[in-house]
Amino acid sequence: MARRRRFYRRQQRRPSLTTGIGTLAGTLATLAGGWLIYSAAVIDHQMPLPKAVQADREMMFSDSAGRLSYYADRSGSGRPVVLIHSINAAASAYEMSPLFNHYRGKRPVYALDLPGYGFSERSPRVYSPELFTAAILDFLSDQVRTEADVVALSLSSEFAARAAVERPDLFHSLTMISPTGMSMKEKTGGSSSAYQALSFPLWGQGIYDGLVTETSIRAFLQRSFTGPVPNEMVQYAYATSHQPGARNAPFHFLSGLLFTPQVYEQYYLRLSVPTLVLYDRDGFTSFEWLPRLVQVNPQVQAVRIVNTLGLPHWEKLEETAAALERHWEAVQV
Repeated sequence: MARRRRFYRRQQRRPSLTTGIGTLAGTLATLAGGWLIYSAAVIDHQMPLPKAVQADREMMFSDSAGRLSYYADRSGSGRPVVLIHSINAAASAYEMSPLFNHYRGKRPVYALDLPGYGFSERSPRVYSPELFTAAILDFLSDQVRTEADVVALSLSSEFAARAAVERPDLFHSLTMISPTGMSMKEKTGGSSSAYQALSFPLWGQGIYDGLVTETSIRAFLQRSFTGPVPNEMVQYAYATSHQPGARNAPFHFLSGLLFTPQVYEQYYLRLSVPTLVLYDRDGFTSFEWLPRLVQVNPQVQAVRIVNTLGLPHWEKLEETAAALERHWEAVQV
């Protein structure tokens, strides 16, 4: 009996599992609430945003995509080069700045801020593959106004391929750097319920602010660099992600709503313009279907820029430019 009483006393002194979970939940709720207050009261959501490249920044209005910002250097001669950045939580034309700076003065060169990014319109609306495709088509037809050599990065390759299938007359060539949509683990479509949960007004801004701290941005970018991430790239990503409406497009991306289901079959296989794929390894996608694409579609070629992780134009600019120029020379008419 004495032993049993001692056991019961020990059990009574131990906190129950339910009590422990409740305490943990309370602590997490307090931390989350504190972060939401900090996000709303302390974090600057209207940071000064410099130009992504030191060139003329111009605006246009698209009936489909709203206000679009782009950079232009028309001092070069020949066929225009159009650069289209990727899609992520802190994207902008800055991602394409090495290529812009490389070709400025040599060719007419443009870099577009896609809807929801950079200086383009970031209003709370539905962001979709159709919207981004329309932005590219309107920019090419209204501003460039001639066949262009288009270079798109990562997920934006899907939009550019879709645009090239719909309006091949606007493309002299297409280059896709580390394109999505060629992995066996292909995205099958997003979730509107996930978007609603992420963007709920009570906590949406706080969630986004947690994703775009300097630490988070650096960790995200490090997956695309074999070496250190340039500090200036982190700083620009931080500034562009701390603008009014900056969370609107990224929440659609994070919910999977910006991926095109079956983009490989619907668009990549149907490309009729000369297309180059630049790739190696990538921390966010893979390229299992690329060999088949090259074999089946005679318009598509691939060049591997070895020892890169999705941003070869940042770490191996000369090799990337050489591959581009060989491609462009091969398709001259």
